[in-house]
Amino acid sequence: MGTLRDVLDAAARGVLPPPDGTTRVVPQESARDAGVLSFTAHSVVFTDEDPAWVHHTLRALDCDALAATMHPRFLAALMERTGRTAETIDALLVGTPLPGEPEIALTEMAGDHPRVAYARRRRDDVRAWAADGGVLVTGRGVAGRLEVSVEIDERVRHRGLGRALVRAARQLAGEPLWAQVAPGNARSARAFQAAGYRQVGAEALLRPR
Repeated sequence: MGTLRDVLDAAARGVLPPPDGTTRVVPQESARDAGVLSFTAHSVVFTDEDPAWVHHTLRALDCDALAATMHPRFLAALMERTGRTAETIDALLVGTPLPGEPEIALTEMAGDHPRVAYARRRRDDVRAWAADGGVLVTGRGVAGRLEVSVEIDERVRHRGLGRALVRAARQLAGEPLWAQVAPGNARSARAFQAAGYRQVGAEALLRPR
């Protein structure tokens, strides 16, 4: 079956789980992160809860089985069972590393920018860089994968800075780089896709209260 990290590493290589309509339950790889990964006709629930409870709860839902793990009723039941909370269901994107140096000037930060503080609550080994009008942050999140986020000042929006920053992140990373983007955030999704990231699925991340 493999671990959660095995699933992510394969997806980063372009090898997605088989679209066989099944749901796998795998253990959490940290006490911090539990949740659901949804691929095409295949789901992975990462939790330390009893797999039998997960499958029983999914069977009890009156909904399309292929979408059951992302159904609000299942997610609500999983949050109640685990005592956790969730924010949004995100599109999950991955970008492969790029050679060369970033074309945009970056200065590594050590301060307490709000975006950096937010990342430190959710990730390990956080690093941040400042650009003129933006901030780029990376850190290790779910199953130790390297994740990226950016924040752009309103005064410089629509100038391609977001795209430049997330492309620069691929040059800094040296390994696959993951991004979680709220589906309604079309501007962010376009920036990541224009910088060469591809969507592999969706993710609902559950965190301790």
